[in-house]
Amino acid sequence: MSVIRLETRIKAKQQIVFDLSRSIDFQSEVNRSSDERAVAGRTTGLIGPGETVTWRGRHLGIVQSLSTKVTEFDPPHFFADEMQKGAFKSFRHEHYFISTGEGTLMRDVFSFRTPLGVLGRLVNFLFLKAYMTNFLKNRNRILKEYAESGKWKEILKLHQ
Repeated sequence: MSVIRLETRIKAKQQIVFDLSRSIDFQSEVNRSSDERAVAGRTTGLIGPGETVTWRGRHLGIVQSLSTKVTEFDPPHFFADEMQKGAFKSFRHEHYFISTGEGTLMRDVFSFRTPLGVLGRLVNFLFLKAYMTNFLKNRNRILKEYAESGKWKEILKLHQ
């Protein structure tokens, strides 16, 4: 199993960071380069406990679909989503939000297993873990930008 751990300090309220992180609309905005969009389940708004979303987008040159489900939910501190169907053997993405004096510390713990045995482990070693790390870092960089600049209002007002 591979595990990616990231920490991002964001000068914004915990609730804003939490809601941006679970916004289907924000995720679609962030992933324009991969043309990733929600195509089934919750396709707009804020995903919540027990809800699923299916994403379709181009990653590593291949159009892929990925269905996830929110399996744990403790607003505005934590939620976890897990793959239900997709290219990985399995994955779990834990999202932690800790209020600090300066704003919010956002922690990601992304654990995944590749399919295809030895070949999958080789792909992971050669480029998949680095690809997923960069994908998450980019998402977090944009989330930080939105939360700190006030752009979050455009995304979250859709949910009111």
